[in-house]
Amino acid sequence: MMVSADYIKEVILAGLPCDYIDVQGDDGTHFNAVIVSAEFSGRNRVQRHQLVYQALGDRMRAEIHALGMKTLSPEEWAQQQG
Repeated sequence: MMVSADYIKEVILAGLPCDYIDVQGDDGTHFNAVIVSAEFSGRNRVQRHQLVYQALGDRMRAEIHALGMKTLSPEEWAQQQG
């Protein structure tokens, strides 16, 4: 089953409060996401990715082959935006 970047975005938003999210990918199985969430504050990269995987649930195994993630707290995002 092919899924869209918009679908992935909706699923993540349904399970994780995000200040900003952008999901890219047009082949239906490989995606890249930039996710900004206050939930990431004080957590390391592995913990942040686990939160996203929890939001995606079984879709990570069944529908999404690869998801590259850049996970940032709102403070880190603000610094990057300069």
